[in-house]
Amino acid sequence: MTKFIFVTGGVVSSVGKGITTACLGRLLKDRGLEVAMQKIDPYLNVDAGTMSPFQHGEVFVTDDGAETDLDLGHYERFVDINLTQLSNVTTGQVYGAVIRKERAGEYLGQTVQVIPHLTDEIKSRVYELAEQGETDVLITEIGGTVGDIEGQPFLEAIRQMRRELGAENTLFIHVTLIPYVGPSGESKTKPTQHSVRELRNIGIQPDILLCRSRRQLSKEMREKLSLFCDVAPEAVIEGLDTESIYELPLIFEDQGFGSLVAERLGVNGKPDHTEWKKVVQRVKNPKHHVAVAMVGKYMALQDAYISITEAIKHGGIANGTQVDIQRVDAEDIETHGAKKLLEGVHGIVVPGGYGDRGVEGKIMAIQHAREAGLPFLGLCLGMQCAVIEFARNVCGWKDANSAEFDPDTEHPVLDLLPEQEGVTDRGATQRLGAYPMRIMPGTNGRKVYGSARGSERHRHRYEVNNKFRPELEDRGLVTAGVSPDGKLVELIELPDHPFFLGSQFHPEFKSRPTRAHPLFREFVKAALGHAG
Repeated sequence: MTKFIFVTGGVVSSVGKGITTACLGRLLKDRGLEVAMQKIDPYLNVDAGTMSPFQHGEVFVTDDGAETDLDLGHYERFVDINLTQLSNVTTGQVYGAVIRKERAGEYLGQTVQVIPHLTDEIKSRVYELAEQGETDVLITEIGGTVGDIEGQPFLEAIRQMRRELGAENTLFIHVTLIPYVGPSGESKTKPTQHSVRELRNIGIQPDILLCRSRRQLSKEMREKLSLFCDVAPEAVIEGLDTESIYELPLIFEDQGFGSLVAERLGVNGKPDHTEWKKVVQRVKNPKHHVAVAMVGKYMALQDAYISITEAIKHGGIANGTQVDIQRVDAEDIETHGAKKLLEGVHGIVVPGGYGDRGVEGKIMAIQHAREAGLPFLGLCLGMQCAVIEFARNVCGWKDANSAEFDPDTEHPVLDLLPEQEGVTDRGATQRLGAYPMRIMPGTNGRKVYGSARGSERHRHRYEVNNKFRPELEDRGLVTAGVSPDGKLVELIELPDHPFFLGSQFHPEFKSRPTRAHPLFREFVKAALGHAG
């Protein structure tokens, strides 16, 4: 029978539930268990696809095209599994399904209510994921903070699941903050006590407390938390800040977190952290250092490019290198110039995005990389900007642009496909999820991948315009990867450049600390070469 773990959060938002959930998934996987992961987000959006990065950080994309919460990226990176649309549940999805069933008469005239109809719909989505494959443990993270109005139906649903499945098959983990306040510099347990009381008021008694803190918890504090929150002293786990999040699974293991969870659920398995220890060893003891600039437009928010940031770090891990990632605002480049702001870096990454803000700065950064021989990696819009830059400055089409930014240009080197025109729903015109790719022989792309085939995740609308492909290729822009029918450009490169590659897809979504995506691995390797 599948065992179910539910992770809730208290005191403040962004307390670290996602990382905690991902770390626990790794600890259980290292015990030989088949682990499934799920995030429940209590917002009314159907998915994260239409949300601004300033609101919610990056949108993570799964193989099956789901636009999800960024925590699924943490799950995939730590546990090294590919998740699906079943792994992200939102209030919008749940209410939408209940209303559709009511309109179709499926409730047979009943008065449709939060309990039992909404909670039954929530539980069905948890059970449905558990039934996919041979799942030993399903870990479900409940987004938001205990006490939020919008989260109450989800907490009620998991309370019911303990009653249905029994305490031996369910486990509640509560992640809280131990604030460090006051002139005396005391750590306070009272907010955690109140948060647990809020949980208990709705019928949930946490089995394990994971306490985020800047300082170690004293024995007295652990005993106090144990007494007032009614958990065993060994079930109070400390979550200190670390230099690298990849250290956390081993830190938690040293505190007995994984063993405690396995014991409480009755799942056996001797932990083998050999692979993860190698990652941590490389992170903590790099042989080399390089500086890489990431040129984007959401630089005020760290989470906006979190998968790219981590994928660059993975490239560093693969090369025994610490990568100093310098975040450069594309609009600042428009004002101050690329050469000044990119001085001293050994490589440039230009990520994706939507809208024309900052695009000219990205193009200027790419021109600098091309002309200065700096290793360059363009992702989605970053690749499209590389095509625009080449069209303007090598082909001489000064008005070259994407039809997204300039519908009247005579050289729309990026454009919608004919079958996309006339569709107005946002998302309906996008390529979403994993698509196959052919990688051309004799290209740098083939060398990087070491294969003639690939499968990569997409999230974009506009494509390289085939009308201009022949001239672009005649002037030296190589199409290194295409769709199986050859109609869509997936990968471009400049063969006479130390490293200049652009992908229409998002390779960052498939990168792992245990196995860096080849584009990021080879990009960091090229940056090392540039650094000398």
